[in-house]
Amino acid sequence: MFLLSVATIWAVACITPGPNTLLVMRYALTAPRAVAIAAAAGTITGTFCWGLAGWLGINVLFQAVPFAYVALKIVGGLYLVWLGFKILRDVRKAGQVADLAAPRMEIPLKAAYRMGLATNLANPKSALFVASLFAATMPAGTPVLYGLAAIAVMIAVSTVYYTCLVGLITHRKVAAAYLKARKKIDLGVGVVFLGFGTKLLASQR
Repeated sequence: MFLLSVATIWAVACITPGPNTLLVMRYALTAPRAVAIAAAAGTITGTFCWGLAGWLGINVLFQAVPFAYVALKIVGGLYLVWLGFKILRDVRKAGQVADLAAPRMEIPLKAAYRMGLATNLANPKSALFVASLFAATMPAGTPVLYGLAAIAVMIAVSTVYYTCLVGLITHRKVAAAYLKARKKIDLGVGVVFLGFGTKLLASQR
């Protein structure tokens, strides 16, 4: 029952649109599939890091040292704003793409992995969410193995989600539909990243 609760809560968190999903989607639509997979792997690595941090009680650390949270929030917010501006700049430079045979962005797999990891780690609220998840599902005195099992479940759920996402987005019909509205979609993605970053910087908590 405990692991089912963790899986359910984390599944809802995964499918809720956010910077991680948007980044993987954009790579899946504009670069080779391997690039999107690398970005997803980076995001999942970030999930592991936040899961471990939440399990170890990073919320307690943030309460004891408020500056740590503020610093991480500022860095994360600035990163997301920068990423949003970068996407908007790319949209402005890009020409019209009319067919599926057009060349795709060449992005090193390591760079895509780092981008996925950085995008996930850029939001310290992820740590608070994970800490809340553990607080809600694991009472005091819960065995260590339960915490490790919960992290494993989070990683498994994230892996299934991103595998399905990349598989769907790289489908030929979906890709063809994207090409018809590429500029609008990329513009929306850039604005959303700017919004997330600005909201993070402006938030009081």
